[in-house]
Amino acid sequence: MSLSFSSSSLTVSLTRELSSSSFSPATTTRSFFYRTRPACSPSSTITCFSNSKNHLARAIELAKELVAGQRDTSASVAAEASFVKQLKLKNLVPAIIVSVQITLLLPLVGPWDYSGSYLSPSAMAILYSPDTKVPRTGEVALRRAIPANANMKSIQDSLEDISYLLRIPQRKPYGTMEGNVKKALKIAVDQKESILASIPAELKEKGSLVHASLIDGKAPGISFLLPEQYVQYPRLSGRGTVEFTIEKGDGSTFSPVGGESKKTATIQVVIDGYSAPLTAGNFAKLVMDGAYDGAKLSTSNQAILSDNGADKNSGFSVPLEIMPSGQFEPLYKTTLSVQDGELPVLPLSVYGAVAMAHNEVSDEYSSPYQFFFYLYDKRSAGLGGISFDEGQFSVFGYTTNGRDILPQIKTGDIIRSAKLVEGQDRLVLSKDS
Repeated sequence: MSLSFSSSSLTVSLTRELSSSSFSPATTTRSFFYRTRPACSPSSTITCFSNSKNHLARAIELAKELVAGQRDTSASVAAEASFVKQLKLKNLVPAIIVSVQITLLLPLVGPWDYSGSYLSPSAMAILYSPDTKVPRTGEVALRRAIPANANMKSIQDSLEDISYLLRIPQRKPYGTMEGNVKKALKIAVDQKESILASIPAELKEKGSLVHASLIDGKAPGISFLLPEQYVQYPRLSGRGTVEFTIEKGDGSTFSPVGGESKKTATIQVVIDGYSAPLTAGNFAKLVMDGAYDGAKLSTSNQAILSDNGADKNSGFSVPLEIMPSGQFEPLYKTTLSVQDGELPVLPLSVYGAVAMAHNEVSDEYSSPYQFFFYLYDKRSAGLGGISFDEGQFSVFGYTTNGRDILPQIKTGDIIRSAKLVEGQDRLVLSKDS
């Protein structure tokens, strides 16, 4: 063991003292900070340390003098040898640690991980920083999930950066926001032909108007081929809007924000066939068939669940369908590993997310009928605000209107009606369906 302030005699003395016992520098240092040394019980550790204050003061004095070169070698040898002999093993450990801390200018206490290693502030920041890649509203999640071409995605990213910067409570970085606007405009001007080339011929005129105003990009339906074994399922080649009318089962009323109390309330959900064509398609067909009219709801801490539809004409048992971020087609029968950095295009960690429950027989398939509204709560989420169930369910849409009604729904309430108010023309049905 080497200490930067020790002379040769002090080093020899410490070595002899340590070698004559079962002292282990690594384990003793860790035990000292965790206050579990055999020499002192946890309740008396601080007392033992306080009783050693005279020895500690002496050790610190010797260390400072040796570093500053204020003591001659002969005097140091005699003083140090005499001092070390007076130390007991239980008092030697804290004296060494304090001296090393003073000499090396390291903090005596600080953030330590469970293995006893010191964590720098930057490491702590990484461990506890939120993951800002996950959208926090259904509208943002749906917008990001549009399979537009690369240039439109770049424009979208630049403009969304501005919305993030506007939330900064201190002085706004207007210079950075101006740069984002210029970047988006440059891409729109320089890459106009490329942007408009991906738009179907019948939408060219409308696409030109949209491009000019930089409002949105248009995606030409599903941008990938479905696996052959799934072509018999209903599919939604785009987006649709479902409107639910919810009725109180106990005769009480809903209290919408800014509106009058009523016995019924309306909720609108946008379902996304770009990222979950089979799941959204099966759900849209069930809605058009009236399968959810009269369905009973039940609630838990984080979900509003429909009944299982055992007594109704249910749909297809669609395989688990999840589109990973950065990929061009969904994965089927496969969950994502959030711990390994895999995140879905349509995340569950959004208040009002809509997903299918698992099949009762296998988690590789979704229920043919039962769905749920997810009531995301960051207090029950994991690191970075991500739900512990992220990447485990087929999310296919988000509540866009009536989110204030969701927490008012109780077990026993009823879906009086469910209607596909937009997107009927995008629902593709096979002969078998």
